[in-house]
Amino acid sequence: MRDTVQAEVTMSFVVSHDLSFRIPVELGYDSADPYAVEITFHLPGDAPVTWAFARELLLDGLSGPIGEGDVHIAPTSPKGLSDVFIRLQVGGERALFRSAAAPLVAFLDRTDRLVPFGEERTAIDPVGDLEAELDRILAEDRYAG
Repeated sequence: MRDTVQAEVTMSFVVSHDLSFRIPVELGYDSADPYAVEITFHLPGDAPVTWAFARELLLDGLSGPIGEGDVHIAPTSPKGLSDVFIRLQVGGERALFRSAAAPLVAFLDRTDRLVPFGEERTAIDPVGDLEAELDRILAEDRYAG
């Protein structure tokens, strides 16, 4: 069974220290890929841009700086639950976004109810699904005859 979680939030696209503008952003999670989240940015004048990265990275970035490579996430303040910076990088190009933490926490909570953190492997275990289906078929066959 495939389940998804979607959320719409508003983030600030930080152009410089003095300039930022608010943009609509879609958060997505699909139990078929339980380790990942997707963030789709709707920048004015451009086609939507979607980034996929580890769900756990987003969770850990709420409480402390994390990330290597193309995605870095860090709270804006070391005290308490604050806004979060999400920095995305491709080659020498970087984009910085700022989001309130609360909608990210709410989104992650909904994904956790769908596939609990630490149980992602069981959500995609095809052998377990096959065994359960085989057990169901065999049980039906015993009662049919």
